[in-house]
Amino acid sequence: MAVIAEFTVEPEQFVLGQVLARASDIEVEMERVVPSSQRVMPYIWVHAPDLDAFESDIKASTYVDEVIALDVLDDRALYRVEWSEDVRSLIYAMAEFDATILEANSSGRWFFRIRFEDRSRVAEFNEFLIDRGIDITMTRLYTLHGGEDSGEPFGLTEAQQRALAVAIEHGYFEVPRRTTLSDLAGELGVSEQSMSETIRRGVNNVLQHTVASGQSPPGNL
Repeated sequence: MAVIAEFTVEPEQFVLGQVLARASDIEVEMERVVPSSQRVMPYIWVHAPDLDAFESDIKASTYVDEVIALDVLDDRALYRVEWSEDVRSLIYAMAEFDATILEANSSGRWFFRIRFEDRSRVAEFNEFLIDRGIDITMTRLYTLHGGEDSGEPFGLTEAQQRALAVAIEHGYFEVPRRTTLSDLAGELGVSEQSMSETIRRGVNNVLQHTVASGQSPPGNL
């Protein structure tokens, strides 16, 4: 079953965000991402008071080989951005895991709403980002039928559910703690950094869906 994920991310967390942050006073909407050989080409709408200055700023990035204006309407234009090398970042992951962009925009922090073929793709996508140190805040995960995805309560991926369950079982959240992060990482066969990030993002998702939304958590994960 198709699943829709909504999340936010700071621009410095992914290459396209870093590139676009070079230009000031712009609003950006991402239209789609197209895979091309080992690279991906994002298509973006840009609203800026000076499009020529925007193009100059973006072309100055070492990641960008070419910026092509496909359509220009006054102070708004559709661009295709061509990377100068294989950049395996957030946008690459969307193409890699067959995600469809439903909405993506920024005037500072980025907001994404993307569709995956199923929950396993969401989990793979999330693990890809964790392995590369890309920190997103998942705010919502739901199915096309409009309900929250019951297979992933509070927007938790399978990896986050597993990590939190092991952490609870071994008393990681107790005071004082009965285990260490290193021990938990060894239990699941992952790096300590990966374990830390998975737990942190899992806790954040639970808080977003309970404390921030006013929803009461269940008795267990």
